[in-house]
Amino acid sequence: MIVGVPTEVKTDEFRVGMRPVGVEMLVRDGHSVLVQSGAGLGSGFSDELFERAGAQIVQSARDVWSRAGMIVKVKEPQPAEIPMITPEQILFTYFHFAADKGLTLGCLESRCIACAYETLTDEHGLLPLLTPMSEVAGKLSIQEGAKYLERPWGGAGVLLGGVPGVAPGNVLVIGGGVVGTCAARMAAGLGADVAILDISLDRLRYLADTMPANVRTIYSDPQAIRERLAWADLIVGAVLIHGARAPKLIRREDLRHIRPGSVIVDVAIDQGGCVETARVTTHREPVYTVDGVVHYCVGNMPGAVARTSTQALTNATLPWAIKLARFGADQLARNDAAFASAINMTRGTLVNQAVAEAHDLECAPLCP
Repeated sequence: MIVGVPTEVKTDEFRVGMRPVGVEMLVRDGHSVLVQSGAGLGSGFSDELFERAGAQIVQSARDVWSRAGMIVKVKEPQPAEIPMITPEQILFTYFHFAADKGLTLGCLESRCIACAYETLTDEHGLLPLLTPMSEVAGKLSIQEGAKYLERPWGGAGVLLGGVPGVAPGNVLVIGGGVVGTCAARMAAGLGADVAILDISLDRLRYLADTMPANVRTIYSDPQAIRERLAWADLIVGAVLIHGARAPKLIRREDLRHIRPGSVIVDVAIDQGGCVETARVTTHREPVYTVDGVVHYCVGNMPGAVARTSTQALTNATLPWAIKLARFGADQLARNDAAFASAINMTRGTLVNQAVAEAHDLECAPLCP
């Protein structure tokens, strides 16, 4: 297999789909690896490091896309990349198809085999390739939220940890999964008063047993959300439905309950966002204000800490990339149900039901 690693072209995306050690392991397994020049610089990996590991450095993205049977990326193909996809080419990356009909239709037309990190589900129902970036995004949501609570950024001027004689800030986390858990722990570590909401009583019991004392657990329903919106200085949207669009849990009219200068960080923006007033922003222009509420909705949050994120992501994806290069998508899907769940479309056929429902498209079962 010829494996290609292009430079990411999404705005302010500094991660890379493979580290030099991944190149080394693929080459040892008998494969060839093409790395676009400069692909690893944002994460601290030079072309020389990739060459030492056995990669062939190529200058243009077209060289990578036209020659590789398998592409390993971080983010979904951008509009400039979609025309370069070749039929039956294996793409192994994050896609988040449910949030983008244009991307879905473009990839279907390309007749590629789209293997999505975010839908690969293990035998425990967990998402092992989404988890590391969820951990990063959850922690980063508090770091970014704390910054934009500062007055110069339009925030209310609240220090999350408070000081002696002054109460700490209040943090509302909606969703008790990986993102929400990491966000709540991070906020609690800063000394904030934290509330985490979820609809699973079993998950709330687990969180109540394991969270610090300054984190309270609350069952999530519309009334509980409205009550806590009025209380919160920082709100983190951390809701996930596997492969599907995020539900809108905060409506436009709900903003009237939020104090001016409060901050919303919608981590679910990759899946369409759980806040009705959320729209995708970039690291270059990360925030905007609606009705006095600061919104942070960066679509690739972990890209801001590219060194950490690339290491965390590739720790999880590399074993799968090696198996995918060795066996191909069809055989690996037959051998491993977890990998089969990663395939969202193949050769012009959509096989992920949640994506089909999001865009009112036809879906076919993945053939064994």
